[in-house]
Amino acid sequence: MALTGRAALLAALGSLPVGILEPGWTGILAVNGSLALACACDYALAAPVRRLLLARSGDTSIRLGETADVTLTITNPSRRPLRAHLRDAWPPSSWQPGTEVESSRHRLSVPPGERRRVTTRLRPTRRGDRLADRVTIRSYGPLGLFSRQGAHKVPWSVRVLPPFTSRKHLPSKLARLRELDGRTSVLTRGEGTEFDSLREYVPGDDTRSIDWRATARQSAVAVRTWRPERDRHILLVLDTGRTSAGRVGDAPRLDAAMDAALLLAALASRAGDRVDLLAYDRRVRARVQGRSAGDVLPSLVNAMATLEPELVETDSRGLTATALRTAPRRSLIVLLTTLDAAPVEQGLLPVLPQLTQRHTVLMAAVADPHIARMSKARGTTESVYEAASAAQAQRERQHTADQLRRHGVTVVDATPDDLAPALADAYLALKAAGRL
Repeated sequence: MALTGRAALLAALGSLPVGILEPGWTGILAVNGSLALACACDYALAAPVRRLLLARSGDTSIRLGETADVTLTITNPSRRPLRAHLRDAWPPSSWQPGTEVESSRHRLSVPPGERRRVTTRLRPTRRGDRLADRVTIRSYGPLGLFSRQGAHKVPWSVRVLPPFTSRKHLPSKLARLRELDGRTSVLTRGEGTEFDSLREYVPGDDTRSIDWRATARQSAVAVRTWRPERDRHILLVLDTGRTSAGRVGDAPRLDAAMDAALLLAALASRAGDRVDLLAYDRRVRARVQGRSAGDVLPSLVNAMATLEPELVETDSRGLTATALRTAPRRSLIVLLTTLDAAPVEQGLLPVLPQLTQRHTVLMAAVADPHIARMSKARGTTESVYEAASAAQAQRERQHTADQLRRHGVTVVDATPDDLAPALADAYLALKAAGRL
């Protein structure tokens, strides 16, 4: 129980010198006695907090950047009306800065035996699970002089999923995929390795595609058309080690890698390929295997939601061994990691032949756009030094990429905004060339 500000003010007035209120100590005692009696009555008439029944409902998952509405139902089983202030506490990252007080505090009035609902609107600023904390209720009497206060644990969880901002590129990539499949008027000749159909020869066709047996059976020259391979296995490997924690713009590199992986997974599943996920640093952080085409994207999004960069050096040998166990047959292994010289040259390059001799390897790395801007800076002594430093960093990055290419690795190095479409284009190019 607690004395309210109104009661404290009255108590202070009741303790003023005698000449202000009423002559004699008797007046002061009478005023204080009346106040005490009013507070006691107010406290007795305030609805009890511990007997309240609370339950939650509402959203359980949203994408980062969206809002979630969680409804709290308060049932008052007592015979006294509930007049209260309520605070629904959640972790600080559940709201945009400066909006917590407005979103989490509610005024409440519940008649005896009835229930009321209040809605807390969350707008999380980070991925992962947001768990509800306690609900604190302060119940007031009819005079507002005294209050009862208590807390209830009402469990609830909202999972904040990756935003998948690169989904806007999916229609254009699917259109390119349909061209490769020959389902549009733009026919591709001689691409892929799976036989699709026969059609009549037109000038410009590759003569190696002529089907002489079919030509002998008909009056026109027939050529084979091909389509990209289907039902290939793709393993997405997310490096969640120290280098993935580096921030590029407003987000860690890991978030940009996730976004690129989601676009590639959506595209590959539409192409009829099987997509698995492995997140690794020194141990497996997440694994998704054996999902159907319709279930693979929700499974990946859900598995990525709780991933956070680990401040440890990635064990490249362990990553390679785990990837080989996950993909025992020939696959496309997509490594989403760093192009920094030290981790690649000391960790990845010594074990890379184990992957390339059995699998096609595609590596994607997040480049910092600030480095590109620095390399173009001129005008002052400081900007010239910055440009020289940026140019050196770019040369080192290019040298690392060239080393990987000499091992047969396809390398995609792009800024966060361009990484996802660039990785999708690299996948389509490998598919068109029949390298999957």
